[in-house]
Parts: sequence; structure tokens; C-alpha cells
Amino acid sequence: MSTEIDTPLGPARAHLTDGGTRGTLVLGHGAGGGIESADLVEVTAEAAAAGWRVVRVEQPWRVAGKKIAPAPPRLDEGWRAVLASLRGDGVLTGPLVLGGRSAGARVACRSAAEQDAAGVLALAFPLHPPGKPEKTRAPELTAVTVPIVVIQGETDAFGSPAALAAVLSGRGNASVYAVGGDHSLKKDVHVVAAAAMSWLDELF
Repeated sequence: MSTEIDTPLGPARAHLTDGGTRGTLVLGHGAGGGIESADLVEVTAEAAAAGWRVVRVEQPWRVAGKKIAPAPPRLDEGWRAVLASLRGDGVLTGPLVLGGRSAGARVACRSAAEQDAAGVLALAFPLHPPGKPEKTRAPELTAVTVPIVVIQGETDAFGSPAALAAVLSGRGNASVYAVGGDHSLKKDVHVVAAAAMSWLDELF
């Protein structure tokens, strides 16, 4: 089920796959693709089958047909408006887990505290631009105080699983799963979804 939601940046869309009352998993897409990316589709199917209500959020820029994502503050603004609408409509039932892939994972990390999330599921977190490890986004990860999992491709040019594990070292409630493939996580989406479900099962 798809619902259009007004935001200060134009309409967004929330795509609901209602698997049950175990909790609500809200997922955002990356800057180079939409909610149809293979990892988001597979995680949605597996989580719904396991009793989760899953909402994939299509950001306003994507709904408008634009090809370039706006700056992070504007992504956060659109995401915040969607979550406020979903909360007002009673969609966010049970524990709330925020997540997404790439830029969507960053949005989930930045918004976890204000949205009172119970956990963060980060797919292909872009720790730094390719070839520029000095431009780190580590503070977005370390600011997350609730349980967080990062599922990262072994050859991801935006940050290796080892680099992410180093950032999150010493955190008892943080996990990093290394899977085959690159930033797209297309190599084996079943493994990606299995890792996500393993983490969700441990926590909830």
C-alpha cells in the first residue's frame, strides 16, 4: 500500500508492507536509487514475513523525479515530516527501528534519538566518499546510542566492514556484518536479509 504524504519539500510516499504487530521498521533509500533497490526489497519481504510492519519511505526529491538528492538537512526534513505523519496516523506500532541503505542509513542514524528509535539498521553505510577516508561520517554512527547494526559489502568503496568495526569498537550494542559484494549489496541479497533478521531476532 502506498500513501502520499505532504512535506515542506513536496510530497513523499510511504510504501507499507504490513506483516504484523511485532514492531515497525522504517527504511529510507539511497541517493542513487529508490525503494526498489534489491536489498531494501529483500529485507522488507523477510521482515514482513517475520511479523514486522515495514514502511519504505520515498523521499520528496525522488517522487518529483529528480536525479540528485538534496543536502542532508533537507533529507532529514522530509524524513521527519513523513515520520510525524505516520505517527499521527497510528502506523508506528510497537518498537520502532529506523534504517535504510547508504544515504538513507545516514538519515536513520541522524534521526534515531529525536524519533525515539529502539534500533538502527544501516545497509551499506557510506563511511566516506570513495578514495577520501579523511572525509569521514563516523560521528553520525557514534552518535547513535541505541542498538545499531551495519551490513556492509566486503569491497564497498565507501568504507570497508573493518573500518566500520573500528569506528564502532567498544560499543556493546553495535554490530557489523560483512557480506560479499560492493556498495550495492546486490551480490547476495538473501545473505543481507538474513543478517538483518538475525539482528532483529536478537533484539526483539
